[in-house]
Amino acid sequence: MTRAIAALLVAVALVVPFDSQRPLLAQGKSEGRLVAVGDIHGSIEGIRDVLKKAGIADASGAWTGGRDTFVQTGDFTDRGEHVRAVLDLLMTLEAQAKDAGGRAVSLLGNHEVMNLIGDTRDANPPIFATFADPQSATRQSAGWDAYRTLIAARKARGAAVPTGLAQTREAFNAAHPIGYIEYREALGPGGKYGVWLRGKAMVANVNGSIFMHAGIPPTGAPQKIDQLNDKVRDEVRRMDRYVQRLVDKKLALPFFTLGEIIQVSSAEIASANQVIADAKASGKDVDPLNLDLSLLAEAGEILKIDKWLSLDADGALWWRGLSTLPDDSAGGPLVSLLARYGAQRFVTGHTPTADRRIHVRFGGRAILIDTGMNTAFYHGRWSALEIIGDQLTAIYDDGRVPLSATRAAAVNERRN
Repeated sequence: MTRAIAALLVAVALVVPFDSQRPLLAQGKSEGRLVAVGDIHGSIEGIRDVLKKAGIADASGAWTGGRDTFVQTGDFTDRGEHVRAVLDLLMTLEAQAKDAGGRAVSLLGNHEVMNLIGDTRDANPPIFATFADPQSATRQSAGWDAYRTLIAARKARGAAVPTGLAQTREAFNAAHPIGYIEYREALGPGGKYGVWLRGKAMVANVNGSIFMHAGIPPTGAPQKIDQLNDKVRDEVRRMDRYVQRLVDKKLALPFFTLGEIIQVSSAEIASANQVIADAKASGKDVDPLNLDLSLLAEAGEILKIDKWLSLDADGALWWRGLSTLPDDSAGGPLVSLLARYGAQRFVTGHTPTADRRIHVRFGGRAILIDTGMNTAFYHGRWSALEIIGDQLTAIYDDGRVPLSATRAAAVNERRN
């Protein structure tokens, strides 16, 4: 964005409306056991097996956990072809657990948020195919027609067509395979899975354990974990509103990927800058009414999306420090961070452990539970973490393994 257009945008104020339907966070005390499972990535067999082994569900996936609490730390979408079946299972468990007096908590990982904002780089045709129906080929064809109409309209008004949008029919079909449009709709703001996902938190403190997908970097950590939930939720809503605005102005289609949205945004800013440059060259003033300044302001923010919490590699949805920082049995930077949040430990997934077993780090203040459940992709195994009071146990297909009690002992000493 040039200084000229930036100057025009100074007076533009973006107002984010208050949402009275904001979902409650999955926090507080729970009765019974607490069982946590890490990254699923579309492995329906893996999640069913581990839930049965942990006594949370039967072989059919029906809740058997009574008043127990089950927490899934995100990344249940992408890579594995049975994403839809996994989503259905998690949604069903949530309702059945509530009826039984227990709780099933599904948290957002970076892959869920990626899909919500249109970043489908790790989804694949086998996943999309599970969302297809007998009308999918017709919808794909209609999508291509709408795409051609949109591009023709850009050319007719003299607007540049971004290189990435100048696709052939074959390229369009490859980028939007059968079931893709239905997939995006189902995960969209009005879709069955999209509505459910938009109601999820990315981090929750349950019984003194902070569950989340990646981890909170000590540098720049928020004062309250709720701030992270608010931020990622607001980013998803912002993208939803922006895409709808582009669709209403016939600048994009509802199923456009994040990459396509970025290209459209860049093109709109470039076009506005050209208008300003042409006016300057002719000695004329630019009439702000001829430019959609609020749209351009939003487009400018979209072009900074790599710094949003949703995609920031150093942010709490992506940070790998709990697994990559040098271990410290005294707790290192986690001591003050956990004290700030009134918690005993972090429980996270995101980074598969090297030996595909649950790891205890930082004197029990970090428990890493991603063991590569999607065996085809990660060559790992399924596992679960069981927490009963201060007793932590890893559950595998070949048995139960008590985990180090170092941290629990330290907690008890402080209580005494």
